[in-house]
Amino acid sequence: MIDTGDTAWVLISAALVFIMTPGLAFFYGGMVRSKNVLTTIMQSFFIVAMISVEWIILGYAMTFGTDIGGFIGSLDKIGLAGVGLNVLENGTIPELAFVAFQCMFAVITPALITGAFAERMRFAAFAVLILLWAILIYNPMAHWVWGGGFLAQLGALDFAGGLVIHILSGVSGLTICILLGARRGYGQFAMLPHNLPMTVLGAALLWFGWFGFNAGSALGANGLAANAFVTTQAAAAAATVSWVLVEWIRNGKPTILGAASGCIAGLVAITSAAGFVKPMPAVCIGLIGGIVCYLAVAVLKEKLGYDDSLDAFGVHGIGGTWGSIATGLWATTEVNPAGADGLFYGDSHLLFAQVVSVIVAYALAIVGTFILFKIVSAFMKVRADETEEIAGLDVVEHGERGYASAMMAGSPIAASLENSSEMLANTILNTQKE
Repeated sequence: MIDTGDTAWVLISAALVFIMTPGLAFFYGGMVRSKNVLTTIMQSFFIVAMISVEWIILGYAMTFGTDIGGFIGSLDKIGLAGVGLNVLENGTIPELAFVAFQCMFAVITPALITGAFAERMRFAAFAVLILLWAILIYNPMAHWVWGGGFLAQLGALDFAGGLVIHILSGVSGLTICILLGARRGYGQFAMLPHNLPMTVLGAALLWFGWFGFNAGSALGANGLAANAFVTTQAAAAAATVSWVLVEWIRNGKPTILGAASGCIAGLVAITSAAGFVKPMPAVCIGLIGGIVCYLAVAVLKEKLGYDDSLDAFGVHGIGGTWGSIATGLWATTEVNPAGADGLFYGDSHLLFAQVVSVIVAYALAIVGTFILFKIVSAFMKVRADETEEIAGLDVVEHGERGYASAMMAGSPIAASLENSSEMLANTILNTQKE
C-alpha cells in the first residue's frame, strides 16, 4: 500500500539530490581558472539532461530489471515499460518515485568524474565518453550492489553510494586524468581557484542536498531516515574540523577551500554507512575521513605527480574507500535490522564483503574506463591542444566567456588578464626549454 508521507519524503529527497549536481557545478566551477568556468559548469549541467534521458530509456532497466546471473538487469523495463503507479516491491512508495530518486544518483555520479580532467577535454569527446561510461560501468555496478547482483548476494552494504558512486567516479576520474596527461604548465606555475565564494556556495548546496542523498535512501519518512540524517551531519562536521586542523598545522593557515573540501570528504565517507551506523561512529568516520582525504590531496597527489585537477580521486575515491571499509567496522543491526553487524560488533564477514566490493569497484573503474577511453580516442580527438588550453575552453568550445572584458556578458572579445599572464608564463617556459 502506498504511504503518502513516505512518497512525499522520497520525492523531496529526489529534488534535494537533483540540486547537488548544479551545486557540484558551482563547486568545481569556482576552483578552475576563469577561462574554463563555463565549460566546467556546462559539463555538469549537460549531464543532468543527457543521463536523465539515458536512465529513462535504458539505465533503470539495466540496474533494476530482473537479475540475469547476478551481473545485469534484464531489459524487461526498458523505456520504463510496466513501471507505473503501482507500489514498489517490498516498499511503500510508487515505483516511479523510486525511478526519479535513482535517476538523480545516476546523474551526479558521472558529473563527479569531471573534476579529475577539468580544463583539458573537448566537449564532444566528453559527452560520448560519459554516456558510454554511464551505460557500461555505472549501470552494471549499481545492479551488482543495489539491483540484487552478486555483490549484494555476497552481503556488501552501500546505503547511499560510497561504492557505486564515489569509488567508481573517483577511480574512473583518476584513470582518465592519467590517460589525458597533465594540464600544460602543471607543477610549473600556479593554477589557482578563480572564485572561492562560488566554490563555497557549491559546497553548501552539496551539503544541503546530501540529506536527501543519504536520508532519502531510507525510502520512507521513518527512524532510519532520521538516523541517516544525523550521521550525515555528524560526519560532515567532523571532517570539516579535522581537515582544517591538519591543514592549519601543516601550512600555518586554515583556509575556506580546506573547510569546503573537508565537508565534502566527510559526506563522501559517511555515504555507505549512513543507514547502518550510530552517530558517534559517524563522528569517527568523519574525523578520519577528513584526515585521509587531506593527505591524499596534499601529499599523495604531489608525490605521484598526477593532475587530478579538482581532486575527484583524492576526495571521492579515497573518501569512498574509507567509508566502505568503515561500514564493515561499525555497521550494526541495532540501527538497521536489514543490514549486518560489522567487525566492532562481533562479525568479520561484512568487512570481508566490503573489502571484496572495494576491489571490484576499483577493477571495474580502472579497466572499464581505460577501454572506453581508448575506444573514444580512436574515433575522435579527446584532448584540447596547447593553443586551445592557453585560450581557455569557454571560448574555444562554447564561444562564450563567464566574465566578459566587454560590457555584455558572454562576449568572447578581448583576452583576459589571466590568459595574458599565462601566455607570458608559457613563453618564459618555452624560452627556458630552448
